[in-house]
Amino acid sequence: MKEHSMSYFDIITPDLPESVADATVVKWHKAVGDSVKRDDILVEVETDKVVLEVPALDSGVLESIEQPEGATVVSKQPLGRVAKGETVVAPVSAQSLQTEPRPAPDHHDSLGPSVRRLVGEHDLNPQDIPGSGKHGRITREDVVQALASKETQSPVSQSAVKNSLEFRGEQRVPMTRLRKRIAERLLEVKNSTAMLTTFNEVDMQPIMQLRKKYGEQFEKQHDVRLGFMSFYVKAVVEALKRYPVINATIDGDDILYHNYFDISIAVSTPRGLVTPVLRDCDKMSMAEIEKQIKVLAEKGRDGKLTVEDLTGGNFTITNGGVFGSLMSTPIINPPQSAILGMHAIKDRPVAVDGQVVIRPMMYLALSYDHRLIDGKDSVRFLVTIKDLLEDPARLLLEI
Repeated sequence: MKEHSMSYFDIITPDLPESVADATVVKWHKAVGDSVKRDDILVEVETDKVVLEVPALDSGVLESIEQPEGATVVSKQPLGRVAKGETVVAPVSAQSLQTEPRPAPDHHDSLGPSVRRLVGEHDLNPQDIPGSGKHGRITREDVVQALASKETQSPVSQSAVKNSLEFRGEQRVPMTRLRKRIAERLLEVKNSTAMLTTFNEVDMQPIMQLRKKYGEQFEKQHDVRLGFMSFYVKAVVEALKRYPVINATIDGDDILYHNYFDISIAVSTPRGLVTPVLRDCDKMSMAEIEKQIKVLAEKGRDGKLTVEDLTGGNFTITNGGVFGSLMSTPIINPPQSAILGMHAIKDRPVAVDGQVVIRPMMYLALSYDHRLIDGKDSVRFLVTIKDLLEDPARLLLEI
C-alpha cells in the first residue's frame, strides 16, 4: 500500500479523578479505516460520574482500536492508534480488536454525545433528520421525533404481531457505570443512615402571581426565564442559615458544620439522574441561580458535566414535579444529611380564613438522617421553607 506519512499518535485514556480507579469504553465514533480530523471525537469512556470524550490530536486515519466497547481501562492507557496525514491503511488482521466499519455522515461529529448514541443505537442517518437547534443542530427531541415518524411509516403485519406475541424474548443489557454507582449509593444510604421523611404542603399562588407579573420583564433584563427553582434555592439557603445542623455532615464520630451553601440540584439526563452543584448560593442573585441551573441542565443533557460539576454539595433539591410526581420520599445523597423533594403543583380545595377556596398547592418532602437531625429541627426547617415560599417578599428581606 502507498503511504504518504508514517507518523502516528496514540489515543490515550484521559486522566481520571483520584477517586476513580478505572473507566469503561462505551462508544467508538470512528471505525478502523475512517478518516479523522483534528478535534473529532473518537471515543467516549465512562466513569462512575461522567462520560469523558477523547478527541483526535491531529488529522489522519484510524489505524487500530486496541480497547473495544465494553473494555475496562485506566488513566493514560492506549485505546487505539491514528496514522497522521492522508494515509491509506492496510487491512487489519483478524486478531486485531476493532468495531464494525460504518459510514460517518458529514455532520455526525457536531452532535452531542447523547444524540450520537441515540442515532447509533437506532441506525439512523443524521443527514435525514431536520435539526431544530441552534444553527440547525440536531437535538435529542429531533431524533425521538424521527424515530416516531419512522415507526408510523413502517406498518407491522398482523402475522408479525402474532409471531411476536407467541415468542416472548428477553434482552440482557449490562448496567452502565453510572447506573451501577447509583445502585451502590442507594444501598449505602439504606444500610448506613437512619433515614426518615417529613411532609408539608405549600400554597404556590404568591410565587405564581409574582412570576406572572414580573416574568416577562425578568427575562428581558436577564435573558433567562424566571422559574420556580430559584425560589426553592433561595428558601433553602435561608432555612439552612437558621438550622445549620441540616447543612452539616457526620464525619466519623464528629459533626462537620459547613459555613458555605453549595446546593446540589437533581438533573435528569439520558444516562440517569445526576446532581450537579450550585456553589455559594447565598452570594447569588435569582438571575444568577437561573442561569447557572440552565447551564448545568444543558451540560447534563449533552453529557458535558465534569467531575468538578458533580463534586461536593451540602444539601440536595430534587423536583419530581416536572415528571408529574404528586408525592415521594426522596433518598439522601450521601454524605449529605438531608434532601428536599418538590412535587407537582395541583389545584386543590383548601381552607383560607374559614372559607374553602381553590389554590395551587404543592407537597414538600424532607428526607433526613435521624442520627444527626432531630425531628423537631427537620419539621421547623420544612415549615420555614413553606413560610418563605408562601410569602416570597421575605426571601428578599431575609426575614
